[in-house]
Amino acid sequence: MSEFTSMTNVDGEIRPTTEARIPVMDRGFLYGDSIYEVFRTYGGVPLFYDEHWRRFENSAALIHLTIGHTKEALTEQIRATVRASGAAELERDVYVRYVVTRGEGPMDLLPRAESRTRFVIIVKEVPSWNPVFYSRGVNVAIVGTRRNPRHALDPNIKGGNYLNNVLGVLEASARGADDCLMLDAADRITEASNSNVFFVIGGRLVTPSQSAANLRGLTKAAIHEACAGYGLESSEVEIPAAAAASADECFLSSATREVMPVYRLTAEDGSVREFPEGGGPVTRRVQGYYRDYVQAYVAEHTTLSMF
Repeated sequence: MSEFTSMTNVDGEIRPTTEARIPVMDRGFLYGDSIYEVFRTYGGVPLFYDEHWRRFENSAALIHLTIGHTKEALTEQIRATVRASGAAELERDVYVRYVVTRGEGPMDLLPRAESRTRFVIIVKEVPSWNPVFYSRGVNVAIVGTRRNPRHALDPNIKGGNYLNNVLGVLEASARGADDCLMLDAADRITEASNSNVFFVIGGRLVTPSQSAANLRGLTKAAIHEACAGYGLESSEVEIPAAAAASADECFLSSATREVMPVYRLTAEDGSVREFPEGGGPVTRRVQGYYRDYVQAYVAEHTTLSMF
């Protein structure tokens, strides 16, 4: 294959993504009754691959789902899908989303014990973010849509039901922002629509703790470790929405965004906090630390390469 083609694998059947199909009675489609993980590759090496699998297993446990496939079996299916895309031949890095749904069944909320899980693997290009999001930063708004509380739908279930996040980012977009920050019922900052958030407040690098339920991001964990390696302390603390007004810097973190500076934050009341364009001194340090951390990880995990 001389060019890259996004490919999707549904239960072992690999097709171009535009041609892939799942049955309409699949519970992942009908109810969001599914779990997923996303990773990207660097030089063919899947970033934080084992960590993603452990979080995948945790999501399965939280929704009482038996995955139905071993890590080794699913890895082989992922490799086959990457090969079919042409990425390995072209040595082109990819974005991979792997999904397990509870499978098909009657149109009933109660799953049938005999239902067989279905896996879906999507291989596509690594998202290309607008370069302005790094040279200047992103414009973020705190929205009125509150993050699901842990006792209703734990944000650490990385599942197919993303309507809460969709409503948040729709609200932010209507207000002219690029992304949202979501609060919990106690008006504490939780996370953005699909990424974690860090602030520099009073000279400290901080990110919301689990007291305000948010996804335990693998990139966030890597940033903590990378910063520690260079002597920069980072903490997980409660961050009331009002505290953002006193922040000096802000950035988002995720597997595909990496470390993305925020240059403007609009509060619910419309007040605006401006941050240094392109990131302040701490944000820029973290960008470099994280880049070094990823390079070291890739060098140590070449045996995982999808190429």
